[in-house]
Amino acid sequence: MFRMISTVFILFFFQLMGDNGVSSTYTVQQTPPSIIKKVGQSVSSEIHCSHSVSIFDRILWYKQDEHRALKFLGYLNGEYPYPENDVKGKISFNGNARKHSNLTISNVSVTDSAVYFCAASTGSEAYFGKGTKLTVLGRNATGPQEVKILGPSARECKNSKDKKRKKTLVCVASGFYPDHVEVYWQIDRKNITDGVATDEAAERIETPPVSYRITSRLRVSAKDWFTEGKKFTCIVSFYDGKNTTEHPKTILGVEDKEYRGTGREKYLKITNKAKLSYAVFIFKSCLYGAFVGFLVWRLQFTRKT
Repeated sequence: MFRMISTVFILFFFQLMGDNGVSSTYTVQQTPPSIIKKVGQSVSSEIHCSHSVSIFDRILWYKQDEHRALKFLGYLNGEYPYPENDVKGKISFNGNARKHSNLTISNVSVTDSAVYFCAASTGSEAYFGKGTKLTVLGRNATGPQEVKILGPSARECKNSKDKKRKKTLVCVASGFYPDHVEVYWQIDRKNITDGVATDEAAERIETPPVSYRITSRLRVSAKDWFTEGKKFTCIVSFYDGKNTTEHPKTILGVEDKEYRGTGREKYLKITNKAKLSYAVFIFKSCLYGAFVGFLVWRLQFTRKT
């Protein structure tokens, strides 16, 4: 029966999860948010799903692949598991569906990498947990090989006199595997979220060895960017399955040379013009004095003769 109506529950996934991944009416807890395993290992009841709503008597399990397609894996009815035929022996779940359920995936391979969702159900409605991302490593985990920050483009900096304009800093982290990363920003060592936009998912680079790349952007005011020495830091947090490491990169604000240069040029033009005007005035004064002197001399010469 559940094979036939699984499509209905998939529709509920988009209707009921919402922005936070849970229903606004009922809360379904799912932990952990991520798991990393090596090929051949097993996920032994490590994905947990729980709720506290007595009317829910079933817990359903789904797998979402990299193409975001949902596959129905089966369900737990009370204490009785009903896995789909094509996953029997590979996937199992236990618990009491009125309270909780645990998911087991045996002998994992790279193709088992996916996001696994549980959903508490009454039979006609389903409320989803936030999901657990399982990554099966085909090789050893590797942190970011490069983190760099690109300053604002020349086009953005053209009109630096307008301090209300925004400047965009771009942080690029590359060469890491798997894609368990988070990116956040600091300005002068203070965390900032306004103006931050990070890729929804890391980009997979197929060139051997397979790695990932992620980009994050920070929009700041021109006033901040043109504050010489101001620190803009991009921090990439990487999880290798056991430990989390941070990989920071900092770029400094710059002196507004264009703006200052324009001011100097204006000042020089004004002072040079003033000097020229003053020189012309002195020259004219001297010429006028000479002319007056000549007239006085001529007048005196005429009287003598």
